[in-house]
Amino acid sequence: MSVNEDLKILLLKEKMTLTELAREAQNVSGKKYTVYSLSQKLNNSSMKYDEMKFLAGVLGYQIKFERV
Repeated sequence: MSVNEDLKILLLKEKMTLTELAREAQNVSGKKYTVYSLSQKLNNSSMKYDEMKFLAGVLGYQIKFERV
C-alpha cells in the first residue's frame, strides 16, 4: 500500500477531507499547509516520512512498525 492510499484510508475513517486536514495541520504546526501542496505530494509520491508521521498524528494515529 502506498502513502497516498494510507492517508486516504485514514481520512475516510475519520470522515475528514484533505481540506480539513490541511487546515488542522496548519493549526497544529503553525506552518502553511494547503490542499494543493498536500495533493501534489501525494500524487507525486514525494511526501517525506516525517510529514506522513505528523499528518497521521493530526488524525489521531501513529505509525508503528511490527515484526511479523
